[in-house]
Amino acid sequence: MSYLSRENAPIGSDLWKKIDSEVIGAARSALTGRKFLHLYGPLGIGAESIRVDDARVDETETDGLITAKGRNYVQIPTLYEDFTLLAKDLESDGKTGYPTDLSGAAYAAETCARKEDRLIFFGSEANGYEGLLTASGIHRIKRSDWAADENAFSDLAAGLEWFTANGIYGAYALIVSPDLFLKLQRIQPGTGLLEIERIGRLLKGNVFTSPVLGAEKAVLVCSEPRYMDLVIGQDLAAAYLEQKDLNHRFRVLETVLPRIRRKEAVVAFE
Repeated sequence: MSYLSRENAPIGSDLWKKIDSEVIGAARSALTGRKFLHLYGPLGIGAESIRVDDARVDETETDGLITAKGRNYVQIPTLYEDFTLLAKDLESDGKTGYPTDLSGAAYAAETCARKEDRLIFFGSEANGYEGLLTASGIHRIKRSDWAADENAFSDLAAGLEWFTANGIYGAYALIVSPDLFLKLQRIQPGTGLLEIERIGRLLKGNVFTSPVLGAEKAVLVCSEPRYMDLVIGQDLAAAYLEQKDLNHRFRVLETVLPRIRRKEAVVAFE
């Protein structure tokens, strides 16, 4: 039996293909973190943990034992959301030839994608996971009013200056909450350019927004894999759970873990 238990589902391969297409399409439209983070994997569902090294990992000898100092092994958590296909609908669609309504699968995939982004940006304090905005040791800058003057551009320049001063070089990305994203949609006086256009040119187009950030939040990162990445164990997929009350329950799931290798590569605007 496979981990996803698809052989136990009362549906054929054609419908599984449609479910997969719906899940992948919906997730892609909702995911933000994967647009700027490098992916490490997929490693498979059997990858339960991964090593997280800081920049100074090295072997040391103590009491005759050699161990790696600066290394931790962290469990890769599972994110999931369930959906149901009604048995009557499957029976009716099979007889009439109507397409099966897979909006539940799409909603589950979108929800799972938001959970992934929430883990990337905020981690999970209850489970000991750090996110880009919550990790200890990241650099924090007091944010100016991004609806006035060239404050947003100046704050961003200060963040890039921090990176340069600390030897952080590579691909930079700015991720902002939807309200700040809208504030950047204005003409910068004396330039004839939208504020977001100026910033986009500076960052080679790597400006993103995500609803999971809530409001009044922005983070600038250097997303080179030597500084951070996203570990993928089981990539997003649909599995069959069970038949309950004659209906069929499915689960969209993935195992993922954001790794921040160097905290200096993150600047939060607060």
